[in-house]
Amino acid sequence: MGLEDALGDSGVAVVDFAAFLDGSNKQGVAEEIISSFKGAGFVYLLNHGIPAERIAEIFAASKEFFGQLMDVKELARHPPSGMEHRGYSSPGREKVIQPNSMGDVETPRPVVPDFREHFECGSEEGRICPNIWLPDGVLPGFKETCLDYFWLCYGVQLNILRALAIGMGLEEDFLVRYHSVPDEGNQLRLLYYPSVPAEALRNETVERISAHSDYASITLLLQDEIGGLEIEDPHVPGLFRPIPPIPGALIVNAGDFMMRWSNDTIRSTIHRVCAPPVLETSDGMLPERYSIPFVSRNDPDVVVDCIPGTWDAQRPKKYEPISAGEYVRKRQAAAY
Repeated sequence: MGLEDALGDSGVAVVDFAAFLDGSNKQGVAEEIISSFKGAGFVYLLNHGIPAERIAEIFAASKEFFGQLMDVKELARHPPSGMEHRGYSSPGREKVIQPNSMGDVETPRPVVPDFREHFECGSEEGRICPNIWLPDGVLPGFKETCLDYFWLCYGVQLNILRALAIGMGLEEDFLVRYHSVPDEGNQLRLLYYPSVPAEALRNETVERISAHSDYASITLLLQDEIGGLEIEDPHVPGLFRPIPPIPGALIVNAGDFMMRWSNDTIRSTIHRVCAPPVLETSDGMLPERYSIPFVSRNDPDVVVDCIPGTWDAQRPKKYEPISAGEYVRKRQAAAY
């Protein structure tokens, strides 16, 4: 099956980012990304700037961490509060909360329990959310590999934000100026989905990740070859279309805050992780799955208004000014 067949009617573009990075066609690449963000809220990026060997390293580190005994992983346990997204969370620890509308975080939709584990970290300089690591001597090199990949992603997300700004007709660094504090605004997540009975996912008695939208600025996602990621068709609510793995590609999607900031010019799309179409084993089990998202957030204390050019007399602002910190706090507190 070819790439076009695999993507089907998802509307997600596959964009070669090399021409943006080398400066040979910044405008053209930026317009491709914005077009995909307006239509589907997602885009695949090739030649994004993260070397293949570093991708292999972070996946290997993730597999080694989640392969440890539960007692070992719990040495880096996530705090009880949903405000501090750091450390290890066991299956069922976090709830995926999806508001009934962009402005409503008080009455979340009911969700099916998620069956996954994850580990979260950020900059070592973080004050609001300090990192939580395994004790020294346990899993040597894990911390260094995570931090190295975190900073690689931080640089890549700045380039993507520059492309988005150009695509929206703004100064190249317009969005970057609101993402200048890596200490608190960014987060690396290692996600592990244990092997699970395929029938349980089909019957929706358990899910890998429930249908939800991300609530930050943008997300940079690596997924392994197992698949299962799906996005909701923007024109047919309730219909989900697969976003299959493309070797070496980075999946980038817009979050709710970016959609709000752009006055709904950019789409934040509902997505989920479910049973991949053809990977059920002979015993009825689905294989384990790994993915690695990097979450990019606006500087928490800076209040933003709708982006210039996204509103006028005929298309007024839909949202009041708000800081990313205030918005994210409301969403995070509901997740635990």
